Amino acid sequence: MTLTSPISPPQTAGPPAFDVLDLGTLPYREAWEVQHAHHARVAEGGQPTLLLVEHPPVLTLGRAAREGTNIVVTRDYLAAQGIEVLDVERGGDVTYHGPGQLVAYAIFPVGRRVRDFLRLLEAATVQALAELGLPDARPNPGYAGVYVSPRDVNGLRRDQKIASIGVAVKKHVALHGIGLNVSTQLHHFDLIVPCGLQDTQMTSVQREYDLRGSGRSANIDEAKAALSRAFGAAFREYDFSLPSPILPSPALPTEAFYPSSPSSKSSKESAS
Repeated sequence: MTLTSPISPPQTAGPPAFDVLDLGTLPYREAWEVQHAHHARVAEGGQPTLLLVEHPPVLTLGRAAREGTNIVVTRDYLAAQGIEVLDVERGGDVTYHGPGQLVAYAIFPVGRRVRDFLRLLEAATVQALAELGLPDARPNPGYAGVYVSPRDVNGLRRDQKIASIGVAVKKHVALHGIGLNVSTQLHHFDLIVPCGLQDTQMTSVQREYDLRGSGRSANIDEAKAALSRAFGAAFREYDFSLPSPILPSPALPTEAFYPSSPSSKSSKESAS
C-alpha cells in the first residue's frame, strides 16, 4: 500500500473542491497504479484529487510516439543507465520524468471539456511559476505545455519549455497531467527529442534562476505549495460534476486503445 501525505487544500468558502496528496518519490509504475485507483474512485463520484509526485528516471511514450523514433539513443544504453521506457495512455510524444521534476496528476472530471481543461492546467502552471519568480511563463499557442522567454542558443532562437502537459480521459475523468521542471537533471532530455519538438530546449526553474542571476535555489516543496495554490485559483469556478451517463464520451481514443498498464519497450525496437 502506498503511503500518501495530504497537503492542505486551497482555501475556499466551502468544502474543498479537490484533495491534494503528496506521494513523495515513486517509481512510475507504482504511481500509475495509484493514479488508476483514484481514477476509479473519482469516476464513481468520489472526491477529485491532485496527486503530486517525483519519479526516478523514466521515459514515457504518449499515443503519438508508439515507435519511439524521438529517442536518440539505444534501448541498451538506456537500460545501462537504469532508465526504463514505458508506453502510456496520455496524449503527446516522448517525455522524460526524473528527480527534481514535479509531476502533477489531476484526477478531475472533464467530460467533453478537454481543451478547456488543458488550458486550465496551463493557467495553473503559469501562475505557480509567477509565484516562484518567473513572471514570463506563458502557454505557447498550438503546443501543449508552458514556456518562458525564448533564448538564442548557438545562433538559433530556441523556445524554452519548462513544463510538459499530457492527459488521457477515460469515463469522463482525466489521468496524467503536468511535468514541471524544478531542479531536473536537464541533460537527460538530451536522450530524446522532447515531445517531438525540434526547435525547443528544455529548461527548469533552477536553470532560469541561474541564467537570470537571481541567486535563488529551486525547492521542490516550495513548488508543490505554489502549484497547489495555483490549482485552487485556476479551478475556482470549475464544474467538478460528472456528466450524465447518457452523454457520449469525448472525441478521444476509447478505452480499447489504452494499455491495461504501462508497457516496456523491448530492445528490438531500439533507435540509434
